[in-house]
Amino acid sequence: MKMVDNNKIEQIRIKARENHVPILQDASLEFIEIMLELAKPKTILEVGTAVGYSALCFSRHLQDGGKIVTMELNEEMVKIARENIKDNGMEDVIEVVHGDAYEYMKTLDEKFDVVFIDAAKGQYMKYLEEAMRLTHSGSVIIADNVLFKGRVLGDYNEHKHRTAVNRLREYLKTIKEDERLESSLVDIGDGIAVSVVK
Repeated sequence: MKMVDNNKIEQIRIKARENHVPILQDASLEFIEIMLELAKPKTILEVGTAVGYSALCFSRHLQDGGKIVTMELNEEMVKIARENIKDNGMEDVIEVVHGDAYEYMKTLDEKFDVVFIDAAKGQYMKYLEEAMRLTHSGSVIIADNVLFKGRVLGDYNEHKHRTAVNRLREYLKTIKEDERLESSLVDIGDGIAVSVVK
């Protein structure tokens, strides 16, 4: 398995932080990498690429011959992500799809070992619906930022983020009650929801 250059990944992290690009918080990444090390996935589907930082980090935990498909709507981010991935020699391992993640997910029919959701908070329910279709027994669905800076578990009801907050509350309620999933909410970073498909 080709390995990424950790020094290059660190440079991507520093640059992203400087430019206020929303990448995984360090504690969240650390936790997710432990999950991936245990899951040893062959295939990962990522909703939200940004600059390719998380996909490159996740690639360290793929089985030999593994593959990551990551989706991003922002054209500028897609360009940067593809450059970062190429710079690490991982273009055969990580495929960056430019387009609406939900629409693209609807065109897929393969099964993934891990689905990672880190995109528009108001769309998590739609992504979950497709993630359920694109996973198998034992797959793991991981969603980041589910606490949305504490607003989700509090009594937040301001207009600005109301829709996103309500949809994240719905997401957490759904994964808790859906009998096809075994889910936990982990209070790390901005909140991570982990669901194992039964």
